[in-house]
Amino acid sequence: MNEILLRDFAIELAVSAGNLIRKTRPQHVRVSETKSTETDPVTEMDVRVETYLVDQIKKHRPADGILAEEGDARRGTSGLTWVIDPIDGTVNYLYGVASYAVSVAVVTGEPHPLTWTQLAGCVHDVVNNKTWAAARGHGAIVNGKPLPPAASPPAPLAKSLVATGFGYAANRRAGQARVLTQVLPKVRDIRRLGSASVDLCLQAEGIVDLYYERGLQPWDLAAGTLIAAEAGSTVSGLRGLPASETMTVAGRGEAVQQLISLLEGADADNPAE
Repeated sequence: MNEILLRDFAIELAVSAGNLIRKTRPQHVRVSETKSTETDPVTEMDVRVETYLVDQIKKHRPADGILAEEGDARRGTSGLTWVIDPIDGTVNYLYGVASYAVSVAVVTGEPHPLTWTQLAGCVHDVVNNKTWAAARGHGAIVNGKPLPPAASPPAPLAKSLVATGFGYAANRRAGQARVLTQVLPKVRDIRRLGSASVDLCLQAEGIVDLYYERGLQPWDLAAGTLIAAEAGSTVSGLRGLPASETMTVAGRGEAVQQLISLLEGADADNPAE
């Protein structure tokens, strides 16, 4: 199994899908359907890009499985599964604001964050034409060049710029707002960009110091968490669990452990919220 070749194929897929989005985005984007709530949209482009990615995987790696956000799913015979998000940040795409991205990863084992092993992944920021990627054990790259080591020591929690995101269901958003009131006074500031995969890559690059979010699905975090980990970040959930839908946290130094403790104390993984 060659993780570098898998990474390069993930890059090819994500960048070509990004080019498709840039070249064919209509002036007025229309919602074709909704998913978890009426504010969780699916556009025609989501479906079109997912179809393109699935077709490319079937053509070039027909034995591999697929798990995709808009419903394409099949088991393969190779033991590998491609986990894809055609547009991570669909609401941003709908409104024409940054950031939104194509996220492509390949994993072995059951395609679930608690059981999989991530082998390679790519996140392509469509708006900024920026591409992050990683192969397990081979580090992370941005636009084809190795991510440089951090230029300064990790910031303490009180001086950390923290990225996060919110769900669509009202009870989930209310719980996240409750947690935010406990996090915000302890950090420099909060940023909510609207694309989890981009947030994770910005943390990997050191552009934001920390990241946390509850509710991420496999396709939201498959590529981004690998890129962050390969860039040297700690990527975790709460209470000793791996990053998953329950909670995903990424960062460096003592601040990430302090953030984890803060989130645990705030009951940020409360199953009732």
